[in-house]
Amino acid sequence: MTIATIKEKQYVQKFFLCFMMYAVLGWCYEVILETFIYRWGFTNRGVLFGPYCPVYGVGALSFLLCFNTLMKKKDVKWLNIVKPLIIFVGCMAVATLIELAASYILEFFTGAWPWQTYADYKYNFQARIALSTSLRFGLGGTLFLYIVQPFFDWLLSKLDRKTLNIIAVITAAVVLIDCVYTFLIK
Repeated sequence: MTIATIKEKQYVQKFFLCFMMYAVLGWCYEVILETFIYRWGFTNRGVLFGPYCPVYGVGALSFLLCFNTLMKKKDVKWLNIVKPLIIFVGCMAVATLIELAASYILEFFTGAWPWQTYADYKYNFQARIALSTSLRFGLGGTLFLYIVQPFFDWLLSKLDRKTLNIIAVITAAVVLIDCVYTFLIK
């Protein structure tokens, strides 16, 4: 096995583990909103049985892929001034498109999507996307890129390759079992 192959595997592991961390954080965010902010009581906000919302993982990886190069640019002074605004608007747009696409995909496969309550918001499109949630996604994406992702990068850099392998394999197995249970058995 070449060094390039090992690096590629570590890259995939890192993104998979980030995907899962953000899917879990997204689930936590949803549950906190439902339970404590809106006081509707606890419900599993994910499509799957486990405590994760894959759409948040997709969003986080999309933010990384779309804005990682911009985040690393430090040599252009005027860009550093407007960069947070560009990141905010970009995250807002990317997350809104993902949420819209996810609503159609979930409707096709399950007949519904979990956030149909958007019909209650003043500015919404077919209860699939809403301005207030898009603004929250923009803010969340900005905080994610400036604060959370650097912390996760640091955290993952502290783990050796073998530990990353074990965590990634176990996590993938749990999610695979959950998908089989949710979509084939249940």
